[in-house]
Amino acid sequence: MTAVDATVMDASDVRRAIHRIAHEIIERHHGASDIVIVGIHTRGVPLAAAIAEAISEFEGTDVPVGELDIGLYRDDLSRRTATTLARTAVPVDISDRPVVLVDDVLYTGRTIRAALDALSDLGRASLIQLAVLVDRGHRQLPIRPDYVGKNLPTAESERVVVEAEPIDGTWGVTIERGSSA
Repeated sequence: MTAVDATVMDASDVRRAIHRIAHEIIERHHGASDIVIVGIHTRGVPLAAAIAEAISEFEGTDVPVGELDIGLYRDDLSRRTATTLARTAVPVDISDRPVVLVDDVLYTGRTIRAALDALSDLGRASLIQLAVLVDRGHRQLPIRPDYVGKNLPTAESERVVVEAEPIDGTWGVTIERGSSA
């Protein structure tokens, strides 16, 4: 098997998706007051920051942005050789506030399930919504995003790779397809 890369979103596509998600969040919440945006490590964190920055530009108000490590909440810990933990930091109490959870790719839903468990340890949000850059399908749990940058039907053998500018130097989404050699 060899991988063939296909670009499905370039930097300008990702920026447009971020702005669209930011506008949708503002519309559904009738502004940006009380919203807390929390990104899931690793690439959900810069996406969350970019969405919050866009909301700030549109609304003229700062939106608190947090980062969430779900490493100890995963349901596959016994299958993994090692879990590298990142930082969990949310600058405000999420209790009784709406939280928008942000991740790069929604696939089986297991990462989001773990994130919901992790968030519940931080407080009882009044509402938790999910924003993802890419929804690729193949859910194993009944989880659905509220905000989606791009729906991308994929085969289970394919891999969706998100590049985030603060980490990778550029924004982009590619799909790696396995092909017979």
